[in-house]
Order: sequence, then C-alpha cells, then structure tokens
Amino acid sequence: MAEKFDNLEEHLEKFVENIRQMGIIVSDFQPSSQTGLNQKLNFMITGLQDIEKCRQQLHEINVPLEAFEYIDQGRNPQLYTKECLERALAKNEQVKGKIDTMTKRCVHGIWQKQSVAMFAHASCVCVEGAIIRAGHG
Repeated sequence: MAEKFDNLEEHLEKFVENIRQMGIIVSDFQPSSQTGLNQKLNFMITGLQDIEKCRQQLHEINVPLEAFEYIDQGRNPQLYTKECLERALAKNEQVKGKIDTMTKRCVHGIWQKQSVAMFAHASCVCVEGAIIRAGHG
C-alpha cells in the first residue's frame, strides 16, 4: 500500500514543479518561449493522466471530511489523526471505567446473594455470638 502512496506523491511533486515552471514562463512570456510553454502544457496533461492512474489504484481509500477541514484551516492533517486517537483513547478509558464499575457491582452483588443463600441453607447460623441450629429454638 505504501508504494501506491509513494507513487502518487512522486507524480504530484512532478506535477506541482511543472506548474511552477509553467507559471514562471507565463509571468514573463516572450513569443520565443511558446515552444517551452507548449512542452509544459503537454507535461501537465501527462501529469494529470499519471495522477488519474494513481487515483484508480487508491479508490478504496476514504478520507474523512474533517481532515480536509484541517487542511483548509492551514493545519497539519496529521493533527487530525492524532486528535482522533486521543479522543478514542479518552473514550476507551471512560468505557473501561464503566466496565470496571459494573464488574465490581456485579461481583459484589453476586457475593452478597451467595452469602445470603449460604446462610439460608446452613443448618446453623451465628447470631451475636450464639449458634442457633435450624429447626431448634
């Protein structure tokens, strides 16, 4: 999978560089630079075709819209990943705490029920230091 991303990154870098060079040619256009501009336009078309081929290889990749919002805000999209992981970790800790609490309550409840059941079925019960046998006064 990493090769596909590396390939796309390489094509995008070439495309951006070609566009930058084309901008330089256009900003100071001379009739003699028409041939160079035409070459850059052809490279741009080829670059877009290469990027399209990469896109087809990566069609199963879904990017959350929030990641694009980070980019639009000038923020690093890796911060989005970091913050998602931090939110997931916090939620995980919260759920773990709830599970631990419920487990303790359940275990405590089972222990109490077992204690009551044991004393109910016992042949004798200890009350204030005196042993009273079941069925005997």
